[in-house]
Amino acid sequence: MKLWKGRFSKEANSSADAFNASIEVDQRLYKQDIKGSIAHSAMLAKQGIMTKEEAESIRLSLLEILAEIEAGQIEFTIEREDIHMNIESILTERIGIAGKKLHTARSRNDQVATDLRLYQKDEIEKVLDLLTRLCCTLTELASVHKETVMPGYTHLQRAQPVTLALHLSAYIQMFTRDKERFSDCLKRTDSMPLGSGALAGTTYPIDRAFTAEQLGFSKICENTMDAVSDRDFAIEFASCCAISMMHLSRFCEELILWSSTEFAFIEMDDAYSTGSSIMPQKKNPDMTELIRGKTGRVYGDLFTLLTIMKGLPLAYNKDMQEDKPALFDAGDTLTDCLSIFIEVIATMEVKKDRMERAAASGYMNATDAADYLVKKGLAFRDCHEIIGKIVLYCINENKAIDEMSLAEFKDFSELFENDIYEAIDIKKRAIR
Repeated sequence: MKLWKGRFSKEANSSADAFNASIEVDQRLYKQDIKGSIAHSAMLAKQGIMTKEEAESIRLSLLEILAEIEAGQIEFTIEREDIHMNIESILTERIGIAGKKLHTARSRNDQVATDLRLYQKDEIEKVLDLLTRLCCTLTELASVHKETVMPGYTHLQRAQPVTLALHLSAYIQMFTRDKERFSDCLKRTDSMPLGSGALAGTTYPIDRAFTAEQLGFSKICENTMDAVSDRDFAIEFASCCAISMMHLSRFCEELILWSSTEFAFIEMDDAYSTGSSIMPQKKNPDMTELIRGKTGRVYGDLFTLLTIMKGLPLAYNKDMQEDKPALFDAGDTLTDCLSIFIEVIATMEVKKDRMERAAASGYMNATDAADYLVKKGLAFRDCHEIIGKIVLYCINENKAIDEMSLAEFKDFSELFENDIYEAIDIKKRAIR
C-alpha cells in the first residue's frame, strides 16, 4: 500500500511501479536511513512533537529491523518504491501509530539527501584509508630502491637515468593530491539537509542543530531549496574518483609495459596474474589491465551525474533518482581497484639488474656530458651540438658514450679531460 495513496483514485500500474521503484539500487542506504530516522525521532521527542516513549519505540524497532536486514531476514518490495518507504512501512506494521508519526517534519527529499551525504562521508573515509595504505606501500618499496637505477622517459623514449625511488615518488605525489581532494570534498559533503522538508522547510519547531549533532554533521545546509536539490557533493566525489582512477591507470600502463618481455623490469606475482586458454607460455597482467579499463566507467559515472543535473529546475526532480547508480559505482570501482592495486604493488618482483642495464644504454648520460662542457665555460647551445655529434658518432661506432677514449672525446672538443668519465657515470648521475 502506498504511503502517498490518499490523493489517488486508482492503483498504480504494475509496470509503472517497476519503472518508478529504486529499491534495487538504494537498498544499500539502509544503515544511513535507519540512522537518520533514529536521530530524527529523537529530535521530534526533544521538541515535544512526539512522546519520548514513541521515540524509544521507534529506535528499538529500527535497531531490530537493522539487525534483520543484515541477517538477510527482510525482503524489500518494489511496491514500496525505495528504501525509505520500505523501512517506514515495516516499522509501522510493527509498532503502529508511532511509526506513522516518524515522517513528521521531513520529506523523502531531505531524507534521501541526508542518507546520501552520510553514505558518501563513509565512502570518503574508506578511500582515504586505502590511499594512505597505497602511499605507505609505495614509500616502503621506494625506500628499498633508492639506488636502483632505471631509465627515465619522455615521449616513451629513454631520456635520463633516474632511480626507481624517484619514479615511485612521482605517484606518491599524485595519490597524496588525491587524498587532499577527497578530504576537501568531505568538507562540502559534511552538511546536513534534514529539516529542509520537500523544499521550503517545515512549520514544526524542529531543532536541526540537535539532529546534525546526532548524525555527526559539522554544519547545516542553509538554503532549503538548495539542500534538497544539490548533488554537487556527489559530482565532486565522482570527479575525485575519476582523477584518482586516472592516476591508477597511468601507473598500470607503466606496469603493463614493464612486465612485458621487451622491458622485463618487473614480474607480477602469480597470484595476481592470469594465463591464456590457448597459449601455455602466457602470463598476463590482467589486474592492471582491468584497472586501466575500469577507469573509463568511472569517467562515465562522472559524466552521468553532470548530465542528470545540467537542466534541472529547482528544487527536487525525479531525475535525481538516477544519481545513485553512478555515485555508488564510482566509489565501488575506485575502492575495488585501490584494494587490488595495493596487493599487486606489494607482491611484484623488481628486476634491478634489468633496469640498470637498460639505464646504461640509450645515451642517457648525454645531458650530463653537455652539462660537463657548460661547466667548462662553453655556451649550452654549443655544448648541445657537440654532444649531439658525439651521440651520432657512437651510434655509427656501436658504442656507448662512456666507452669512448679520451682521445675520441678530444676530437670533438679540447675541453674534455679525464674527469668526463665521472661526470657521465650513470649510477652516480641518476636523478634521485
